[in-house]
This record gives sequence, structure tokens and C-alpha cells, in this order.
Amino acid sequence: MPLKTIKTDTARVLSLEWILHVKNYKLTIDKNVCIGCEICPLACPKEAIKLEKQSKVLGEKAKRAKIDIDLAKCNFCGICDVVCPYGAVKVTVDGEHVLSVVEKEGFPQLIRNIQVDTSKCPVDCVECEEACPLDLINVAVLTSDGKVVENDDSLTNEEKSQLQIKIDIEKEHCPCCRICEFGCPEGAMHVRKFLYGKIAINSEKCPEGCTDCLDVCPITGALYLPDDNKKVHVNEMFCIYCGACKVVCPVDGALDLKRTKVSHTPVHSGAWNKALEKLASPIEMTKELKAKGSRKVMESVEKRLGWKEA
Repeated sequence: MPLKTIKTDTARVLSLEWILHVKNYKLTIDKNVCIGCEICPLACPKEAIKLEKQSKVLGEKAKRAKIDIDLAKCNFCGICDVVCPYGAVKVTVDGEHVLSVVEKEGFPQLIRNIQVDTSKCPVDCVECEEACPLDLINVAVLTSDGKVVENDDSLTNEEKSQLQIKIDIEKEHCPCCRICEFGCPEGAMHVRKFLYGKIAINSEKCPEGCTDCLDVCPITGALYLPDDNKKVHVNEMFCIYCGACKVVCPVDGALDLKRTKVSHTPVHSGAWNKALEKLASPIEMTKELKAKGSRKVMESVEKRLGWKEA
């Protein structure tokens, strides 16, 4: 048992601490990054994480759901850290970012597949940086010796021809919406989602003029108002199926969202199976478990054949 427990809840940060004899466990949520989605509350094995819808003032935009964690239930396992699409959660042990649940192969990591071919990038292009809805991309122009170029007017034509492009992406915060990929005119960006699914708005149940889901969605263009400006529509090309919209929707059944696939590293764990059961649809979960079962059978056969050959 911890010697001391501390919970701090400010406008910017929610933090929980366990202070033990030899270790200090800390969980921190950056509220500026957290968008109040469904993912960590669903994945938490202790059901310690809750979302609270915030009241809406007439005439103002809807606010993202407020996150809270029950310190009495949380055991700092780090699963919320692993699954957060936006990298809003961090679990540390003695100040170091440690994910023991991953190190012990009890839980997989999400695969954020983001590739950039800077050889295709013109030195004056910043389209991907401007397209990113979360401001996670920084494009810099470098000289041949690695110095950042602020203004290339003073450079010779030969020096300009040797300029290089450097693109930094805060991958730990990137939900892989693919907007940068579609915004890149040179085809230099290649992004694959790690959450797949289906989302639909039931126009019969969706209240006319309501934009609560659109107000909280952090991905520009995933939800939008058409020209008639009456009811929100979905663009699944950019949706990452985090469920922030579903959390704030005021009418039950007006917005239907299902996650059908989670791209992750290999894992053999009951903890992941339980999380997947909550995150994805039962049909898709069954498919993954069957695939795992088939792989285990193949591995067993290969081992037996290898033993016979020996």
C-alpha cells in the first residue's frame, strides 16, 4: 500500500500519485490535449476513468467531456497511456516514462504508421504543416551543414540548390487522421490509421441545428455542416473513431459509432482481449481472436516439425 496518495485537478492538468517507500508512481493527463473521447475509459481494466458531459450555455459551442479518475481504483498500469490516440496521458515511475504493461508483453502498442519522403518536398512547401488540425507538424529548411534557414534571400543559387527539408512530427500525439497526407501536393506523406471503424448519423434522430458533435471533434473535416447548415454530416476519410462526438451527443441513437479494427503490435494477453472486447465490435473481436488462435496452431505445428527434423 502507498504511504501517501495525491490527486490534483486544475484547469490544465489532472494528476494522480502513489508515493511508496522506494518508488513514486504518477499519472498525468494534459487537459489541453485530452479531447474527452471514449478510448481510455473503455480500455481501463479497473473502470477507474469516467467522463462527465459539461453543461452547455445557450448560444455557445458544446464543451468536450471532462475526464476524471478514481484514485482508489487506479493502479497505474499504464493502459490509458498506451491507448490514448492523442497522447494526453503519461504514466511515470520515479519521473521516468515507464509502461510496464507493454514491457511485460501484457498489452500491445498502437502502430502509428507515419512516413515522410522529404526528397519529394519543395523547399518552399509547408502544406502539411498548415493542414495538420492539431499543429503537430513543423517544417524547417536546412543548409547542407544542418543550420536552419530563416530567410533564403541572402543565399546564392548554389547554396539554395543544396537546401534540405526537415519535417518533425509529434508522433506520440498524432491520431493519424491522414489530413496531412491528403493536404500534401507532392505525395510525400504516407499515413495509416490505427483505429478503423464505421460512423453514421441518424438524420431522423439528429436534432436540426445541433452541432455538439462537430464542436468537440478535433479533426477538421471529419464532421461538417453542409450548405443547408441544418444537420451535421460525416467524412469517414478523416475520422479516427475516437468517440468524442458520441460522448457529447444529446440524443441517444442519433450517432452510431463502431470500431472494427485496432492496428497494434503483436501480443498474447488476456488483458488486451478484455480491452478489445470493449473497444471494438464483438464480430471484429472474434475475427482477431480466431486469427490469434490460427497463428498459435501454426506455431505449434512448426515447433513439432522442427523437433522431428532435428
